[in-house]
Amino acid sequence: MKCIYCGCEDSKVIDSRSADEGRTIRRRRECVKCGKRFTTYETIEDTPVLVVKANGTRQAFDAGKIKNGVVKACEKRPVSIARIDELVDGITKRVYNSMEQEISSKAIGEMVMDALKDLDEVAYVRYASVYRSFTDISSFMTELQKMMATKKA
Repeated sequence: MKCIYCGCEDSKVIDSRSADEGRTIRRRRECVKCGKRFTTYETIEDTPVLVVKANGTRQAFDAGKIKNGVVKACEKRPVSIARIDELVDGITKRVYNSMEQEISSKAIGEMVMDALKDLDEVAYVRYASVYRSFTDISSFMTELQKMMATKKA
């Protein structure tokens, strides 16, 4: 690691600590030439995942968008933010663990709906009503009937 003071490429590590909830390593270094100390950070390089929208456009995956949608669906429901964070983290891990560089927004929406179905049924129906663009009460009832049939089985 190059010293920021003298440019020497030799340094020794004095101290290493985990930072950013284990996603980063903070290293305190000392230059062997000038003796000055400096800090470096080692982080995991994320492979960018692009979300392919229904209209064919692509944008970077953003877990914040998932969280916003789930928070909206869980509004006034007995669902803690910690449970919502777990749900979003689980989906985020599934997206990155798929090792795909592109994923459809439809696939992400289905993951969210599957997770919400287990978390809170009312939040699931709220999310589904927006995600599936329910236009009238009959489409709403069809979804509820599917849900009731799966629950009985």
